[in-house]
Amino acid sequence: MTAVETQVQYNTTYTVSTEDYMTQEEDWDRDLLLDPAWEKQQRKTFTAWCNSHLRKAGTQIENIEEDFRNGLKLMLLLEVISGERLPKPDKGKMRFHKIANVNKALDFICSKGVKLVSIGAEEIVDGNVKMTLGMIWTIILRFAIQDISVEETSAKEGLLLWCQRKTAPYRNVNVQNFHISWKDGLALCALIHRHRPDLIDYSKLRKDDPIGNLNTAFEVAEKFLDIPRMLDAEDIVNTPKPDEKAIMTYVSCFYHAFAGAEQAETAANRICKVLAVNQENERLMEEYEKLASELLEWIRRTIPWLENRVAEQTMRAMQQKLEDFRDYRRVHKPPRVQEKCQLEINFNTLQTKLRLSNRPAFMPSEGKMVSDIANAWKGLEQVEKGYEEWLLTEIRRLERLDHLAEKFRQKCSLHEGWTAGKEELLSQKDYESASLMEIRALMRKHEAFESDLAAHQDRVEQIAAIAQELNELDYHDAATVNARCQGICDQWDNLGTLTQKRRDALERVEKLWETIDQLYLEFAKRAAPFNNWMDGAMEDLQDMFIVHSIEEIQSLITAHDQFKATLPEADKERVAIMGIINEIMKIAQTYGIKLSGVNPYTSLSSQDISNKWETVKQLVLRRQFAAQANIIGPWIQTKMEEIGHVSVDITGSLEEQMNNLKTYEQNIINYKSNIDKLEGDHQLIQEALIFDNKHTNYTMEHIRVGWEQLLTTIARTINEVENQILTRDAKGISQEQLNEFRASFNHFDRRNGMMDPDDFRACLISMGYDLGEVEFARIMTLVDPNNTGVVTFQAFIDFMTRETAETDTAEQVMASFKILASDKSYITVDELRRELPPEQAEYCITRMTKYVGPDSIPGALDYISFSSALYGESDL
Repeated sequence: MTAVETQVQYNTTYTVSTEDYMTQEEDWDRDLLLDPAWEKQQRKTFTAWCNSHLRKAGTQIENIEEDFRNGLKLMLLLEVISGERLPKPDKGKMRFHKIANVNKALDFICSKGVKLVSIGAEEIVDGNVKMTLGMIWTIILRFAIQDISVEETSAKEGLLLWCQRKTAPYRNVNVQNFHISWKDGLALCALIHRHRPDLIDYSKLRKDDPIGNLNTAFEVAEKFLDIPRMLDAEDIVNTPKPDEKAIMTYVSCFYHAFAGAEQAETAANRICKVLAVNQENERLMEEYEKLASELLEWIRRTIPWLENRVAEQTMRAMQQKLEDFRDYRRVHKPPRVQEKCQLEINFNTLQTKLRLSNRPAFMPSEGKMVSDIANAWKGLEQVEKGYEEWLLTEIRRLERLDHLAEKFRQKCSLHEGWTAGKEELLSQKDYESASLMEIRALMRKHEAFESDLAAHQDRVEQIAAIAQELNELDYHDAATVNARCQGICDQWDNLGTLTQKRRDALERVEKLWETIDQLYLEFAKRAAPFNNWMDGAMEDLQDMFIVHSIEEIQSLITAHDQFKATLPEADKERVAIMGIINEIMKIAQTYGIKLSGVNPYTSLSSQDISNKWETVKQLVLRRQFAAQANIIGPWIQTKMEEIGHVSVDITGSLEEQMNNLKTYEQNIINYKSNIDKLEGDHQLIQEALIFDNKHTNYTMEHIRVGWEQLLTTIARTINEVENQILTRDAKGISQEQLNEFRASFNHFDRRNGMMDPDDFRACLISMGYDLGEVEFARIMTLVDPNNTGVVTFQAFIDFMTRETAETDTAEQVMASFKILASDKSYITVDELRRELPPEQAEYCITRMTKYVGPDSIPGALDYISFSSALYGESDL
């Protein structure tokens, strides 16, 4: 019988042989059987016990010392309780016939290893009460009590320990012996309630009503448990010390009545545990299939969107596409990255649970393997990368077109503005009435016009060249461009003709140039120092710095921030300098003067200032991005290395590793704001069309990939430690054993968490394995079923624990079902619902197939094939 845990503890255990126990009992009888109350209790109890067995043969006894005198019912009693046949009894009624039959009975008792002390056939035949009761006690001890053993104790102590454990939780019950501990009847009621709570309401029993308690126990036991009434409540209550043998005999009947129920309960518990494991595994499988389907469907929907390479015609539409892509990278993709990582973790955890519960490995539906998801994800990232490159290329192309179109419109507007009225001006005859000074003035003006006209030749050629380029780049409004360009060219030819005619009449135009000359001088004086300042700033920003620590990088960031603070004042000076040029242009436009575009006092132009200012701003953006990237990149690499060190550390327990990894995970999550800030800087750089940065080796793509790898690595590492804890607890490995396994693995680990087959062979040899080629090949199929060529730490741990750990098996489950089915080859629906909790009973009923054996009955279910199916085996 399986021992049931209670609050009772024993410091020592021992066993007493039947011979020793009987010797002790005989010594005890000589002193105590003189008590008439005890003799009365034994008579009643032993008589009822004998009749509980004799009734199976259709007979009984009335007087215990009289009815056994001829030996016939004594032999019949022994045959019933032993299930064996005794020698044929003598049929005569003479005294020697009776003695012969009693001797046959006594000889059978002795053949069972019982030594009878001072008990002879003559005393039984003569009706000696003491000897008859002693003989019956010997039979009870041998056939009803001797086989009771809990934790290797003797029969008496085993029965006492069983009673103590079963009644330990009950109030007012303290079983210490087989006499006075039972006088108030609560111990007997507790035994019944513990196994059949539906028969007695223990909460309503009172300690001050012993006779009521005893009679309740006797009546319930006789009516529902088929245990005859062997004692009288009044005799027990009114006796200072009830007879121990009578109590033991009666209590042993409860032990035998409930032993089968406990066996069924144990079997039912084992089946419930197995079914619970199976139900949880099925839930995890369904969850994996659902998550895998959703992720693959999202990838399937997303790839065509990324593969679409149809360009929009406007910059705004293409920028919207880029913004949609950025939303995808920032908002839509990160949760899917986490889902993919969680899916891998769930798959690994499920496989570990299946291995630990001795179930076959989980094979997802076709197309939903982890490798299928990884391949689909890889395809998504390939398309994603190409999509971003295409977007940027198209935006640059459209920007070029928009820039050219705007430049074309500006130049056309300037040219058309300049030519407006020129034909009328050149056709005037004002010089005919002008004074010399006026003529000189007109001449100077005309000379300036001619110079201006010559300068505009370049603009007209530029307009024509831009129109040609817009046509070659397939500009969407090329027809309007071509019409405007043709009008300008026609007008230009006409102006040339008119200018040549007027030249003969005009000599010079000078007046307004004096003002322009002064503005040119002022521009030269202010542009030179500002240009020198920008040169110095560009030199500083382009300087390749050398740093050796995060502190030095932080110092550079601080210096860069201080420099940025000076930019607003510099921008004011730039605006003022450009204002001079604008003033010059305003004067020239107002009076129709075409500027030569050359400042006599400096080689610097407004375009030079503008270009250099844009370069300074771009360098600021580059340096700002580089400073942050040079901190974040090494930080990610450092965290990856630290996680690797934690995962192979063997100085602490797995729980300490888990705590360290959780701390790292939280630090990583808290660092996300730095990545987001860098994404903002990267967007500014893209909008400025900056595509190179010599100040850092880290691109935004590098940082993104590193960040995703870091998140995946910490999640996978935590999952590996969780699986190690799960393996350790399920397999019963100690922390010291696990540390030894990890130390052995780390010693031969040359590939950062994986061993080559040769290193794995060396590791096994170092741990005492005698490996031949065939045996090693078998082991490799266990630790590397996918033939990857490496052995992971988890596979190593599984192998080291798989052969020795206790696991539930299909044979154990079948044996449990067989107990519930009362040794039948099938089980019924009613039996399942009676023995198992409702949820697990229905689980079995819906999955068991119909039993088709020769002994089948309607509604019979096949628990053998069901047990095999739980473990992925064929019918045993």
